[in-house]
Amino acid sequence: MAAVSIKLKWLAEADREVALPSYESAGAAGADVRANFPADQREGVVLAPGARALVPTGLSLEIPQGYEVQMRPRSGLALKQGLTLANSPGTIDSDYRGPLGVIVLNAGQEEIVISHGMRIAQMVVAPVVLAAFDVQEDLSATERGAGGFGSTGIA
Repeated sequence: MAAVSIKLKWLAEADREVALPSYESAGAAGADVRANFPADQREGVVLAPGARALVPTGLSLEIPQGYEVQMRPRSGLALKQGLTLANSPGTIDSDYRGPLGVIVLNAGQEEIVISHGMRIAQMVVAPVVLAAFDVQEDLSATERGAGGFGSTGIA
């Protein structure tokens, strides 16, 4: 499988000892991303239940045109601690060059400590397909029709 090149740049305040995004198993689709707090915040952040925070990664990205980077929760943290991402999946567009931050949310019942260097999310690189939007008077009929939420059954 051919790899897509994602260029990374350390931000001035970043701790360059924190590991770069990495795939933690041979079949991983997402590369783990770590918290990288500036020197005056290296103790990390404590999230109360229901609280959210923008956690810095110390990086900015250059994503090739025709691709996006999606930020997704790490399943183990979501299950064990209730740590998820407020806008999952978060999309980073190919023309964005600013700091990469991750909006984490404590959906659990206990405080969560986000520590410096902690793996907080996973990054998935995906191709982008652009649509042409065409207004029509009518749309084709389907068996489901306009049936919305729950219309296909619960189980």
